[in-house]
Amino acid sequence: MRVAFLGPVGTYGEQATRQLAALEGIEAPELLAQSGIRSVVRALAEGRCDAAVVPVENSVEGGVTACLDGLWEHPDLRIRRGLVLPIRHALLGSGPIERISEVLSHPQALAQCSLWLSEHLSEALQLPTSSTAEAARLVAGSRFRAAVASPRAAQEHGLEVLAYPINDVSGNCTRFLMLQRQVESQADAATLCSLAFSLRSNSPGALLEALSCFATLQLNMSRIESRPSKREMGEYIFFVDLEMPADPGLLEQAIEAVRGHCQHLALFGTYPLTNLSEEQ
Repeated sequence: MRVAFLGPVGTYGEQATRQLAALEGIEAPELLAQSGIRSVVRALAEGRCDAAVVPVENSVEGGVTACLDGLWEHPDLRIRRGLVLPIRHALLGSGPIERISEVLSHPQALAQCSLWLSEHLSEALQLPTSSTAEAARLVAGSRFRAAVASPRAAQEHGLEVLAYPINDVSGNCTRFLMLQRQVESQADAATLCSLAFSLRSNSPGALLEALSCFATLQLNMSRIESRPSKREMGEYIFFVDLEMPADPGLLEQAIEAVRGHCQHLALFGTYPLTNLSEEQ
């Protein structure tokens, strides 16, 4: 099976991809590194791979907007499984930490280490990259540049671990999704349902009326997040995660009820979620 992920090798996305493949019993997957999250989703949508793994939210920085936008653009994709992966960032480099004047990493990783960086490298310029491992690749051999990435990225790109861990919150974790174009029903094993919708009108109480469809049937939302529709100011798309009820029929009733309030509704599927942060 060909599985796309945010590359290059050494990213947390690669770690999540290997963990998800193992959980799904996928032996010897062929990993296809992509240069951006939207590129990962597009590779699957265009049929260049059989599955894709993307980060959807971080416990510190919230939703990964590139993933949410990609899902909305390709509503035919489905979630096969979710994975919560602990994130432990390191400062990687080839020279002494005292000489570091530039720190490179993915914007989310820089944000997750902002307090540590402001305390220990307050004068260093922070430069965004497409991924943490790409940052590690770019700083290899430099005496004044460092990367925020995983310790595994240090091994992959011949760097030293200058400090570890450096994330501001010890419980930092990211939820990843394995996507496919078609997924067999997993109602028995599913713990979450993910969907997104836009409202018929931007009127007072419209969102409350839509969400009441879940509350009426005692369905618990574990997450709700909005993204601009990109069509006009004040118009939003709402992404919702629902905890699976004991009776799957209640979920079907709720979705049919909320559909009446929506201009568009995308159901990304019901799926199991494995939380590795709880196992530590």
